[in-house]
Amino acid sequence: MDLAGTAQTKPDLGEGRPFGALKALVPAPVRRLKGRFDPHGRVLGRIANLEVRLARSGEEVRAAQQLRFRVFYEEMSARPSRIQKLTRRDKDAFDLYCDHLLVIDTARGAGEVVGTYRLMRQDCARLAGGFYTAAEFCIDDLVARHPTKRFMELGRSCVLKEYRSKRTVELLWQGIWAYVMAHRVDVLFGCASLEGTDLDALSGQLALLGSAAPPPDEWRVRAHPGRAVPLARGETGEDARRTLSALPPLVKGYLRLGGYIGPDAVVDHQFGTTDVLVVLPVANIGARYVDYYGDTTRRPAA
Repeated sequence: MDLAGTAQTKPDLGEGRPFGALKALVPAPVRRLKGRFDPHGRVLGRIANLEVRLARSGEEVRAAQQLRFRVFYEEMSARPSRIQKLTRRDKDAFDLYCDHLLVIDTARGAGEVVGTYRLMRQDCARLAGGFYTAAEFCIDDLVARHPTKRFMELGRSCVLKEYRSKRTVELLWQGIWAYVMAHRVDVLFGCASLEGTDLDALSGQLALLGSAAPPPDEWRVRAHPGRAVPLARGETGEDARRTLSALPPLVKGYLRLGGYIGPDAVVDHQFGTTDVLVVLPVANIGARYVDYYGDTTRRPAA
């Protein structure tokens, strides 16, 4: 479940090339495990009153879980369990093994968590018994094909409605990039979610994604048998432009950075979404974005 923001941009698709120019654009533990990145929680980026950093305490992780509940279960159509209703937190067993990236509005009281992303490295996934995304997609096959690569899962992303803007998404990506560099991550992956489970209503977006960034064989990942909804290919010209503008900003961001969209979708009835798998080799990210997200002079951390 990944729905970081709703800011819309007007992409320049390139004349006669409805998908070819996508890569040239850019615009979720109560205790911490030993050896985590940046244990002092330094600020990784700042724009005006917003700052991005990792959660420093169990209290901040709980704040992220409360934000996730507010967005996924109250604003959207996810179905909470009895415990989730009582605690008003989106919490699962994987949270303990993840780092939690936070966007904080420092102008709101002692600071309010207004955006979050959940980061799970491959070594932490081994302790957790696997990646969360592996419940829908054949992630183990992907990892096995690349034994020398370091993988990291991105998930549970969300942003408070009034903060869904370009700058919030940029802060999240700046934090992700700092984390990737610190841990020498080679490959990012995760589910990107389209709101809704009506495949007919989503057919245009799914067809566009089936054509926009098909993976080469080495990065191709299927959904588990019985859950897979193969993506058709289609959507060109003006229809593609309109459909692209309706895609969640997170999905468009992955495409702009060089991500591949897997050949299948999976309907997630609990969260009320239809998920596609995105695989983003770090080597695919263009120099302009590496420079931009690595340039702390643009968004000073202090």
